[in-house]
Amino acid sequence: TLTAPAPFADETSCQCQAPHEKLTIAQARLGTPVDRPVRVYADGIFDLFHAGHARALMQAKTLFPNSYLLVGVCSDDLTHKFKGFTVMNEVERYEALRHCRYVDEVIRDAPWTLTPEFLEKHKIDFVAHDDIPYSSAGSDDVYKHIKEAGMFVPTQRTEGISTSDIITRIVRDYDVYARRNLQRGYTAKELNVSFINEKKYRFQNQVDKMKEKVKNVEEKSKEFVYKVEEKSHDLIQKWEEKSREFIGSFLELFGPDGAWKQMFQERSGRMLQAFSPRQSPNSSPTRGRSPSRSPSPPWVINKTSPPSSPKAASASLSSMSEGDEDEK
Repeated sequence: TLTAPAPFADETSCQCQAPHEKLTIAQARLGTPVDRPVRVYADGIFDLFHAGHARALMQAKTLFPNSYLLVGVCSDDLTHKFKGFTVMNEVERYEALRHCRYVDEVIRDAPWTLTPEFLEKHKIDFVAHDDIPYSSAGSDDVYKHIKEAGMFVPTQRTEGISTSDIITRIVRDYDVYARRNLQRGYTAKELNVSFINEKKYRFQNQVDKMKEKVKNVEEKSKEFVYKVEEKSHDLIQKWEEKSREFIGSFLELFGPDGAWKQMFQERSGRMLQAFSPRQSPNSSPTRGRSPSRSPSPPWVINKTSPPSSPKAASASLSSMSEGDEDEK
């Protein structure tokens, strides 16, 4: 388990003390020699360390069953002289390599062209690099003598990713990154941006903020409308259910065969029975009445001579009652 970064070659005390016998690739693939790992060397600039670099080092590490991977990183002076300006300085590039899981040792200020003295000093058995000829420093291929000595082992490049590709993306979207860094607090001087471009970028940032706010308001409005529509739908559905229940109850009570009609019919029958006169039975005897006069009903009062006082009224009532008794 890896618990620390890879050591630097000039600081480590773990030097290879075993005799450095020259190996063939076939012998190395068999896992020989048994007393030490096969020492594989890979070098490069490793600017903006990315997955393509890591995959190349993984291949170099797994070329043989038992290998020790040394990685040489060129300094800023050599890189600027033979290749060009870098984004990361040499210290940053050294540290990036130390934290790659496939690297066992990092060699700082590695030579641009490998010499026999350098190979002997670090007990290097094989050099790993992609097989494309690397023309530089007045040579068509700086690894030509390594290939002729049988010490070169090719690796495969990862298509679609390289330091140049990353830099191209940054240059292509320069305005976007400049605006982003201005927004994060970098000054125009640090970004090498002119006064006019700075104002333009800041104005564009304000416009983007306004667009984002408008977008958020639109999204919230849509969400609010959706909630209102959902609640309205629920209310309409509940209203329809209640309406059905109300109509059903109304029809049960007031419909053609409803309870109200039956109750009305029953009460109408009772009222007709109460108001209709009862017929006397045919066998009942008729009362004998005097043909001379028909008795007046007791409630008829003689309107021609109204009583002048309460005493007179009571006397008339008593005389009427006596007359009734005489008729009986």
